[in-house]
Amino acid sequence: MKILIARMNHETNTFSPVGTPLAAFGRDGPSYGRAAFDDNKGMQTAMAAFIDAAERAHAEIVTPISASANPSGPVEAAAYDAICNAIVAAASGCDAVLLDLHGAMVAENSSDGEGDLLARVRAALPHAPIAVALDLHGNVTQKMIDNADVIVSFKTYPHVDMYETGAHAARLLFEMIDGRAKPVLAWRQPPLLTHTLRSATAEGAMQRAVEAARAAEADGMLAVSVLAGFSLADIAAPCISVVVVGKGERAQAEAVAERIARQIWRERDDFVYRSEPLAESVARAASLAIDAGKPVLLLDHGDNCMSGGTCDTMDLLEEALKQGLEGIVSGPLCDPQAVAALASAGVGSSVTLTIGNKLTSDNKLTNSTSGTPPAHTSPAHTPLAVSGVVRALTDGEYVISGPTYTGQRAYMGRAAVLDTGTVKLVVTERTHEPWDLGVFESVGIDPRRARFLLLKSRMYCRPVFVPIAAALVECDSRGVTSSDYDLFRFEHVTRPVYPLDPRTEWIAEN
Repeated sequence: MKILIARMNHETNTFSPVGTPLAAFGRDGPSYGRAAFDDNKGMQTAMAAFIDAAERAHAEIVTPISASANPSGPVEAAAYDAICNAIVAAASGCDAVLLDLHGAMVAENSSDGEGDLLARVRAALPHAPIAVALDLHGNVTQKMIDNADVIVSFKTYPHVDMYETGAHAARLLFEMIDGRAKPVLAWRQPPLLTHTLRSATAEGAMQRAVEAARAAEADGMLAVSVLAGFSLADIAAPCISVVVVGKGERAQAEAVAERIARQIWRERDDFVYRSEPLAESVARAASLAIDAGKPVLLLDHGDNCMSGGTCDTMDLLEEALKQGLEGIVSGPLCDPQAVAALASAGVGSSVTLTIGNKLTSDNKLTNSTSGTPPAHTSPAHTPLAVSGVVRALTDGEYVISGPTYTGQRAYMGRAAVLDTGTVKLVVTERTHEPWDLGVFESVGIDPRRARFLLLKSRMYCRPVFVPIAAALVECDSRGVTSSDYDLFRFEHVTRPVYPLDPRTEWIAEN
């Protein structure tokens, strides 16, 4: 048995000015062939679970590509074509397919990146079973449903079950091959744009929806997934979905999908996040720091790397300085120009320069699928002028200790530390999620000794940084990942949709 296994991960924020060329997928582009195998084997990815399952089945494994990029703007057409072509070219002669996909990819030449890929794979292998692992924030489409036999998504956010999701999808694929399962797919998608901060699976309506999915699996369904969707992709329906893999009886699967989707729709207001004004968030953080003894986390989710943020919006830092906060550690801030200047000056040098606010939502953003780029309407700001001492210069690399992507090497590009006396700024060449204490420890900063930690993050930092913190405050700057949907001009979303249209009604189509 010959099995095609590949990875294509990208969450596309169509409002983001951060470009997504082929080089963005990995350190300097995707890995291919044996390197793709090696990059995943032993890791906590869905592709790693696919490899392990295929090895247990003594199958011949084909791994044409592993391509994963941080969320950013639409994927360049040439990059999308290169990744898809590599997968499709490897399909010839394969008996089954296991794909580790995100589910929310938009390319310059495709508004449905995963659906279009799956259609090509299905055309190349019309009779081969195809199983897919998706991120919890995938935007499911009819083309994805039509061209896959098994779809399973993560059940955790922050995501810590990537491997388990891949193992689940692979198990169903092999049961299908062995004749022990006849999976059927059912799908419901209420017209609901969720907020990412309301998709955490440990609380609220999302927790209840995932619990309902687990209960349905315990009651006989092969897999039940609740996908919160990614609303900052300006496509027809970047909405929440329920996908059910049933045991051959479509009516039962449809009933489960309908029941859970109805539960979600009844609780739709609990999937909406309403931000407090930034000045109030910072003032609250200041009060929480009094006699705290540990850092107070200020999470800048309006400029969140893992939703396509530029990581150079300075709203939060400017407000913190305005209110007189001290003992600040902030980062990673993405500013290649500033890194170059700091590197040129050298460690120990005193410098004055500008940092951040150098990317705008109108810069470098094109989307040939729409003709005109969708707009983010936050006003541009001038870069922040700062003076300080260069404390460190590194290659910006470290190994993630977990629990997310445990053991993987992280690349921030070159990194520098500028110490102004009030704030220590970690400045990098690439946007980077603070997955790990290594973001700071790799440049000589102990984050535990900060009074305030300003992180450009929404959720992934929490398993690592919350245990060392006295408190957490969510701060909504006016970046391209803001929770304020009024900042975005949605041009392609099918209306009406909640909460953009508060009177939206939903009648599911069977």
